[in-house]
Amino acid sequence: MEQDKVNKLSEVGRKVWDEDADRNRTTAQDKKKVSFGQWWAEARPTKTAAFWAWVGSIVLTMIIGFTWGGWVTGGTAQTLATKMADDAVVQRLAPICVVQFNQDAEKDQKLTELQEISSYQRASFVEKQGWATMVDEEKPDRKVADACAKLLMLIGQ
Repeated sequence: MEQDKVNKLSEVGRKVWDEDADRNRTTAQDKKKVSFGQWWAEARPTKTAAFWAWVGSIVLTMIIGFTWGGWVTGGTAQTLATKMADDAVVQRLAPICVVQFNQDAEKDQKLTELQEISSYQRASFVEKQGWATMVDEEKPDRKVADACAKLLMLIGQ
């Protein structure tokens, strides 16, 4: 009697197993190769997939924009604008410094002295002579003095 129960259970198990195998076989046969275009046309994205695609595209756009696109933050733009303005002022004031040098009675002797000292001391030399002090200013500008020293070295050549 026990053996009959075991045999019946084995038969039931085989039938279930065979039914699953048949179902899988027919499912595989029913599946046709679908082209990407057909798959794309039939695709229906969920809200979650659409949301993450949207987030991903935003992040990718920001990465590309800030690394290769030339985008900068407001703080960086302000810093660059300030530096460019300072450089423009120095560029406009350095020739005035050269004019003040040319008005000096001992300009030839001082130009020789300027050429003899080391490059890092030249701006200090120009400051001490007062050539980098602009009208209505009390102190000379270090950046103007440096640019003026470079221009004077070009004159001396």
